[in-house]
Amino acid sequence: MDGRLHSWDLSTGVDGPGTRFVAFLAGCPLRCQYCHNPDTRYLADGRPVTADEVVREAAKYTSFIRASGGGATVSGGEPLLQPGLTGELLHRFKHELGLHTALDTSGHLGAKADDALLADTDLVLLDIKSWDRALYRRVTGRGLSPTLDFARRLAGLGTEVHVRFVLVPGLTDPAANVEGVAAFAASLGNVTRVDVLPFHKLGAAKWSALGLDFPLAATPVPTAGQTAAARAVFTAHGLYTV
Repeated sequence: MDGRLHSWDLSTGVDGPGTRFVAFLAGCPLRCQYCHNPDTRYLADGRPVTADEVVREAAKYTSFIRASGGGATVSGGEPLLQPGLTGELLHRFKHELGLHTALDTSGHLGAKADDALLADTDLVLLDIKSWDRALYRRVTGRGLSPTLDFARRLAGLGTEVHVRFVLVPGLTDPAANVEGVAAFAASLGNVTRVDVLPFHKLGAAKWSALGLDFPLAATPVPTAGQTAAARAVFTAHGLYTV
């Protein structure tokens, strides 16, 4: 299977449990205001690659990865923009390399993930950007419903999910919005962890390099207290939160 790869990396504790080989595929249908990788927006932002090439690269690190209790993650961009390549990578990471597999997705293109792809996925890192539908469209430029539908499908399959929620002061932090995400996550029954991620500006230089105006340049990062308060909402719903 051919596709477009933006880059790959080894990460620890960010893209799933343990040390992981992470394949970042190119292309994303969302236009998140806080995106820290705007250089992955388009398929043309990646280089042509085959699944064979990516698997061979990952194979170099399998002993190290296994020793850490890690695995392999397919991320982006949005990996489900390239469901064929994503599915093959997950299958081969799992069955050829014997690695724990994770899919990092917004869920917006969840309908493109067939049952075979999800059967090869041990963990889904699901970004739920907002509960308020109007706010979700403001944050991402897209609608919320596909993500919720995908989350419910994963719950029906019993697939383990880690929910990710980015806390942006003055944007995603209204109490009702945080409460809505927390209540929905708790209702699913398959969410084993919630990452409340404080908004940061580490990607601002990429926006500038691409000739784009970073829309949240004047937005402050959340304080430790604000982040703790948001995490407490998820904890109150019985969710393990970091």
